[in-house]
Amino acid sequence: MYNDKTIAAVVPAYNEEPFIGDVIETLPEFIDRAYVIDDRSTDDTWGEIQRKAEAVNEGGETTLDRVVPIRHAKNKGVGGAIKTGYLHALEDEMEVTTVIAGDGQTEPDIVERIVAPVADGRAEYSKGNRLLGRERRDMPMFRQIGNFTLTLITKIGSGYWKIMDPQNGSTAISYEALDRVGIEQMYEGYGYCNDLLVRLNANNVRVADVKRRAVYKDEESDIDYKTYIPRVSGLLLRGFLWRLRTKYLIRDFHPLALFYYVGAATAGVGLLSGLKSAVNRDSGTSRGSSLVLFVLGWLFMLLAMVFDLQENEELELLLYDEYE
Repeated sequence: MYNDKTIAAVVPAYNEEPFIGDVIETLPEFIDRAYVIDDRSTDDTWGEIQRKAEAVNEGGETTLDRVVPIRHAKNKGVGGAIKTGYLHALEDEMEVTTVIAGDGQTEPDIVERIVAPVADGRAEYSKGNRLLGRERRDMPMFRQIGNFTLTLITKIGSGYWKIMDPQNGSTAISYEALDRVGIEQMYEGYGYCNDLLVRLNANNVRVADVKRRAVYKDEESDIDYKTYIPRVSGLLLRGFLWRLRTKYLIRDFHPLALFYYVGAATAGVGLLSGLKSAVNRDSGTSRGSSLVLFVLGWLFMLLAMVFDLQENEELELLLYDEYE
């Protein structure tokens, strides 16, 4: 337990045979139950999970298993593995559920600083941030570029305008938040963390962004940013439109949704009109009108972004100094 709260850990693993045993052996003492999910690995990850789980559970002080090994019948993706763990945590009514990487990137002290804001009630969801000053030096440059790109897109899509490093998988969530975000529909690929932020915002969940160091050992990333960024961008666009409709038109009303819609339509008309004028070599007046429409549309969308930022300020907690 941590701060008198029961703590669960979800540990997704796919071909992590060299690392998963150490992760299980070094689980923080405050973890009451760990759901270790083998996402149908092709190496001996499942065997390693079973061996280490048996050793940990035999040495436990209660009859309840501390480590719960779970194996998917087929590969679902990291989001699918985490979803499986989340559903088990909901069923067991664990008060806080954290995610620990199966490759050893989430060391025990990092887990604690991620869990703390949720366990002490300051936030309902917390996530790590590796992009602050020296914290990002250990991250490969191509990951930094991809991460900053996705951070910008996720800010717009999710409505959490001050949150950075949305790809970071070190997270913790309260039982109440997990119960109401519709976790069954969460995206099952690598974009699950971006999709979850959109769902959290639509449900007005307070999120803490926690400074943490980057940890890279001998593991290899399966993310190909050339395909990953376009795919997640499409996911975020769909999530963004869903969030606007759900949060600002259905559950409550705010004109910022209309500003977004009108702005996008106006900018689109201006762009198409400008392209048509250029092809037909129309007069300068026609091209000028197209430019005015395009700029006016973007001004509407920028105004909507300002409204969105203001609406969500109280849902963001930045914990960057207390862990120096």
